[in-house]
Amino acid sequence: MVLASREVISIDVPVPFDTAWVHLRRPELIRRWYGWDEPDLDDEINRVFLHEAAVRRPESGIPMGWLRWHNHDLIEARGGFGSRPHTTLVVRRLNYDVLASYDGVRDQADERWITWMQQFHYAVSYHLGEERHAFAMQGLDSERPDQLLYRVGLHGVRGVPVGGAVEIHRPDGTLLGGTLEYSTPHQFGVALRGGSLLVVQVARAASHKPYGAVSAFWSTYGLDDEALEAARERWARWWRTPVRA
Repeated sequence: MVLASREVISIDVPVPFDTAWVHLRRPELIRRWYGWDEPDLDDEINRVFLHEAAVRRPESGIPMGWLRWHNHDLIEARGGFGSRPHTTLVVRRLNYDVLASYDGVRDQADERWITWMQQFHYAVSYHLGEERHAFAMQGLDSERPDQLLYRVGLHGVRGVPVGGAVEIHRPDGTLLGGTLEYSTPHQFGVALRGGSLLVVQVARAASHKPYGAVSAFWSTYGLDDEALEAARERWARWWRTPVRA
């Protein structure tokens, strides 16, 4: 029986197919867009991409390739032709009616794939060849119905067009600026000044009782040891600070 699938995300990255493909196959490059800093990240990458993924390339050498998993999740990579090199990445998953991860409003696995592909795009577009450190804060509950995005200081972001300027007012008084990199119904990404990407996933009250929750992922690049330690402390301080009423 053939199970129907749907497109979760399609994204063009401004690199040749061979560059995009190695970022899907080599663990040290997968780290630059997948997951976040945690002790077992290398083991997870090896398991997911080297042992569980079925890999296919055409014998003809056409610049295409596919990764498929036992749950029928699929990444397709297609090299483009033209004056500027580019590659299209498409993630496909099964239709909602056969997925336990779909709650009737959002699908958490969809949201993870969207985040990872957007982080892939940011890494190869702006930081090709640079090492990445990433931080995560997941499932932070809102304290009131009207304060969901206050948890990340971005309550006005939904009125900003993609490419528009964004200001982040953290509860600890930190003020950050950047550009809205992308926006979907359940998440968005902000390219912060200084060369990092902040991704925010939003679970509304229908998916996370009683008032919803947010998760945030911060990808940084090219930090030395001192700057990395300062980034870790800043990230921790953001989430220790209570939201003001």
